[in-house]
Amino acid sequence: MAQDEDKTIDQLNEEADIAADYLEGLLDIADYDGDIEMGVRNNRAMVQIVADDDTDIKHLIGRNGEVVDALQQLTRLAVQQKTGERSHLIVDVDGFLKRKRQQLRDIALDAVDEVKETGEPVDLKPMNSFERKVVHDVVREEGFKSRSHGEEPKRYVTVYMRNVDDAADADDSDDLGGFVEGDIES
Repeated sequence: MAQDEDKTIDQLNEEADIAADYLEGLLDIADYDGDIEMGVRNNRAMVQIVADDDTDIKHLIGRNGEVVDALQQLTRLAVQQKTGERSHLIVDVDGFLKRKRQQLRDIALDAVDEVKETGEPVDLKPMNSFERKVVHDVVREEGFKSRSHGEEPKRYVTVYMRNVDDAADADDSDDLGGFVEGDIES
């Protein structure tokens, strides 16, 4: 299947079930207590690990979300091994992604404000594809333009004032930031 939009709700629920089983196994191995919540959102399977013990759960997030990113990649591989199809499921730990999205939204809005004040483009710090996607979406919502530059892992977003000509062309491909299928983690 080329895109998640082609997957049925049953297929997405199956992905979430496989992911939950896999993550429960990892939690058992690590001897961490945690509950698994599953669902489907925006045509993607979602699995969240929730725990009462903040100490253990912080280890599953890691510094800047590095551990939760790794868990997501491993879980996607486990799902692909069982289903034979690539998965774009989202793994979250204790609401980390929600908090991260809000931080990124604030960063994007600050950049938009700076562009409004100065009229000059603003470069943001390097970000992963998930972070860039969130920033691009917020910038577009605010009526501004953004573009990703550079090479991984130093790829970053620049926020620009939208030109009068650009307003007529709302489908400007620069706003996509060079994303390819499977690169977006939102």
